[in-house]
Amino acid sequence: MPTRLFIVALILLTIVGIGAGTAKAAGASPALDPDQRDLPILFTADEVSHDRALSIVRASGNVEISHADRVLLADAVTYNQNLDLVTATGNIALLESSGEVLFAEHMEITGDLKSGVIEDFRALLADGSRLAAAGGRRQDGNLTEMRKGVYSPCNLCAEDPRAAPLWQVKAVSIVHDQEAKEITYSDAWLEFAGLPIAYTPYLSHPDPSVKRKSGVLVPTFGDDSLLGLIVQAPYFWVIDDTKDATITPIITTKEGPALALEYRQRLKKGELQMSGSGAHDSSEFLGHVFSEFRYDINDTWRGGVDFDRTTDDTYLRRYGFGNERTLTSRGFVEGFRGRNYLTGGAYAFQSLEDGVDDAEIPLVLPIVDYNHVGTADRFGGRPTFDANLAVLTREDGTDTRRLSTRAGYEVPFRDPIGGVYTLSAGLWGDGYHVSDQEIEGEPGAFSGVTGRVWPQAALEWRMPFVRADKAFDQVIEPVVQFVVSPIGGNPEEIPNEDSLDVELAENNVISTDRFPGLDRVEGGARINYGLGWDLFRLADGSASAFVGQSYRFHADSSPEPASGLDGNLSDLVGTVDLTFLPWFDMQYRTRVDQSEWTFARNELGFGGGLKALYLSGTYVYFADEAGDEFQGREELTMTARSQLTRFWRGRIFGTRDLAENQQLRYGIGLTYEDECFLFDTRLLREEFRDRDLEPRDSLFFRIALKTIGDLGFGL
Repeated sequence: MPTRLFIVALILLTIVGIGAGTAKAAGASPALDPDQRDLPILFTADEVSHDRALSIVRASGNVEISHADRVLLADAVTYNQNLDLVTATGNIALLESSGEVLFAEHMEITGDLKSGVIEDFRALLADGSRLAAAGGRRQDGNLTEMRKGVYSPCNLCAEDPRAAPLWQVKAVSIVHDQEAKEITYSDAWLEFAGLPIAYTPYLSHPDPSVKRKSGVLVPTFGDDSLLGLIVQAPYFWVIDDTKDATITPIITTKEGPALALEYRQRLKKGELQMSGSGAHDSSEFLGHVFSEFRYDINDTWRGGVDFDRTTDDTYLRRYGFGNERTLTSRGFVEGFRGRNYLTGGAYAFQSLEDGVDDAEIPLVLPIVDYNHVGTADRFGGRPTFDANLAVLTREDGTDTRRLSTRAGYEVPFRDPIGGVYTLSAGLWGDGYHVSDQEIEGEPGAFSGVTGRVWPQAALEWRMPFVRADKAFDQVIEPVVQFVVSPIGGNPEEIPNEDSLDVELAENNVISTDRFPGLDRVEGGARINYGLGWDLFRLADGSASAFVGQSYRFHADSSPEPASGLDGNLSDLVGTVDLTFLPWFDMQYRTRVDQSEWTFARNELGFGGGLKALYLSGTYVYFADEAGDEFQGREELTMTARSQLTRFWRGRIFGTRDLAENQQLRYGIGLTYEDECFLFDTRLLREEFRDRDLEPRDSLFFRIALKTIGDLGFGL
């Protein structure tokens, strides 16, 4: 127990603000059944006597009385049938259907065990919290009134059970209303380690059965170099069983007041979530809105709307509402039936990056996709058909209207020695109506109709070699794929809207087309090959590795040099995965430039250790290649976590730009947590700069009295 008193008691003086009451944003236990007086009373005891003249039944020794969903245990019980009064003494326990247990040394209670007077009262609530009082009164199996009471969810010290718990609330009177699911205190003191630190004439909080209740949530306070001193005082409003809202006034000394709102609604066939905010600085109104709506129309169709917008590029990060670089809004409807899928919708984008011209960002309206997979024929083959319609318009730049179709057929078969083959063929047709398409080397922009017809065929072979040993199983699988299609196929009159981000990787090296969209096709004859290795049942772990490459018989200039696909021979890609949970996990991805045998990309993610020390991190490296948005990037992010003691844990974290040899983000955190109390602190330094956002330091700490509320600070 002494070690748990290490936390400085002065910090808890801030809890005074809780006195106005708290709210829970997280159904409730079933209400008590209606009148059950007609149900019989059952009891057992070591000895029972019945005074018929006085209509008194006396029971002693391991007495147990049950009525409906309540059970009374005691050393001795007297039941007066005329008064319908039960008097119990010695080691009394009254078990409620809610999971609560009431303890006492003397109790007088009605025969239905609903109402009575209790002395030396104690109660164990459903979540393990405890109530105790010098005396109390029980009414209608619902209301428990206690005088000179104390409440605490903290465990008692094993070395000295008489010592005060870590924190407790003492009050002149405590009322637990099970129907209202609320515990209220009058003339209450909050004590920490037995020392009173805060007084309030009134305090209330939901009982353990409550998940959602309207009320003031615990406020947070902070200090920020951009916003100044900050106060947030959220109010949680339970509108009904399907709707709630959180309203948060935000006061800042440098930027003025702001208001944040969150609304949630569960529909019979869908759900709606909305959040937003508004603020007014010295010159203009600022704000944002995020919304998500989903609705199941019937068993086939469903739809939805996402709407995300902000008034200013840096507003979200300045006020801590998010770190997004692009906001995407969309509306869609989609249907599933048999082997058919159809979706249609629209997209709008808002870039929050510096230097992006909003007039050049496209509006996609409409975009329609249809996919069909046919039934298998007698050879096991299946036909496929895909179609896409897209219209992209801009205030300034290229407008595109596209209709694309893909018809194909795929059949798998095996040879006698275990080889697995897949033969596929397809015919693509793309039609475009384009306006203002810039063509390199041409004096004017192209406007008109263009398109292509594109056949393609492929044959893939795999040969899995399986070996089962006592300690592990392993599979080695070579794979070779030959693809043939016409050379070219990407005239400059066709704008590239959806295939800009193409890169050879382990997940697409064995593929008939590496472009992610429809505007570009991969032409010419090529052979893709790779070797995979998997290890299973290895000391409760697994391992896998893959290496692959592609050779093109005719060079294709469509992919950027940074894609790893330019030239005849592609870069080499590989991956290694090791998993030995819970103490080690690693994923490694790489791309090696085949012309110079240098790394073009390295990505490593790992985590390993025990509770005493667990290390995790990521390392990324992107070579300085033309056409790569991450060119010249090399970063390392590390986190070290440790469970220092039973209740204390710590963490150190940081991100370093190895290319520029500078720290981007670093910090340290320390947390104390037991069954009833949480103290969390974090010191953070961020070096990021973006227009009006400067590097900043922040100190954050949070105090939580579990079951009552928490209080957070940021400096």
